[in-house]
Amino acid sequence: MATTWSPVRLGDMTGQRIIVTGATNGVGLATSTALARAGAQVILAVRNLELGARRAAAMGGDTQVVKLDLADQSSVRAFPGLFDGDVDVLINNAGLVAQHRSDTVDGFENTLGTNFLGPFALTNLLFDRVRSKIVNVGSDAHKSASLAFDDLHARTGRWSSFPVYARSKLAVMLWGLELDRRLRAAGSPVTTYLTHPGWVSSNLSNVADTGVMAAAHTVVQRVANVIGNDIDAGAAPTLYCLTEPIPPGSYVGIAGRFGFKGPPTLSGRAPVACDYAAAQRLWEFAERETGTTLAV
Repeated sequence: MATTWSPVRLGDMTGQRIIVTGATNGVGLATSTALARAGAQVILAVRNLELGARRAAAMGGDTQVVKLDLADQSSVRAFPGLFDGDVDVLINNAGLVAQHRSDTVDGFENTLGTNFLGPFALTNLLFDRVRSKIVNVGSDAHKSASLAFDDLHARTGRWSSFPVYARSKLAVMLWGLELDRRLRAAGSPVTTYLTHPGWVSSNLSNVADTGVMAAAHTVVQRVANVIGNDIDAGAAPTLYCLTEPIPPGSYVGIAGRFGFKGPPTLSGRAPVACDYAAAQRLWEFAERETGTTLAV
C-alpha cells in the first residue's frame, strides 16, 4: 500500500546543505523550493545565472546560485571551485529531452552527455565533499530501452528523441546500480538512491519548438497535465529519499497506475537495469569519456 507523503516530512533542515542541478524549472525548481522552505541551504546549480537568481529570490530562504552546464565538461570541472565547503546531499536532477541530434562541445551525444556523462563526472569530482546522500533522477522510461555499447553516442542508425532519452535514463539507472555497489563495498557512509518523478509535462519542454514535433509536444503536454504529476508531486520521490528509512540503492517511483501520477513509493526497476556486468561496463566507458573516477 502506498504511503502518503508530504513536504512536512522534511521537518527543520536548518544546517543541511544541498546541491540541486537543473534548479530553475520543473521538478528541480520544486525540489529546491521545498528544501529552501524547510530551512536547508540550497545550492542551485544552473546554466542560466540570471534566471537562477530570479528563482532564488522567489523561493526565499538560504540559497546560492552557481554556474553549471552539464553538457560542457569544462563547466563540470570548474563547478567544485565555485563554492566552498562540504555538502550533505547532491541531487542530480537536471535532464534533457532533445529535439534533434547534436554533440556537446566534448563530442558526446547531447542527451547522453547531459543526462549521464555530465552528472557522472560531477559526482566523481564532488564525492569527497558529500557527507550523506546522492540522489540521481532516473525514469521509468528506462524500461523501454536497451544499450548498444558499440554506439552509445548514437552516431549510426536512426536518431529519435524519446528512445535516445530512454537510453540515457537506462544509463543513469545502471550508473546508480554500480554506484551503490561501490559505496557498499567500500563501507562508505554516503548512500545513493534513484528516483522516477512520474510523467511531468514541464520536463518535456526541450522536445521541440516548431513544426510537427512542436504540435505533438503540445498534445503530450496537455495529456500529461491531466494524467501526470505536477512539479511538486514530481519532486516528491527525490525528497522522499531524504526523509524515509529506505534501503540504500532504492528506486523510488510513483504509486499510481503506470507510474504516471501519484505519491512516491518504493518501485521496481526493469531487469535490464539490474545487470551488474552491464553497469560495470558502462561505468568504465564513462570513466574513459570523462577522465574522472570515484575516489571511494
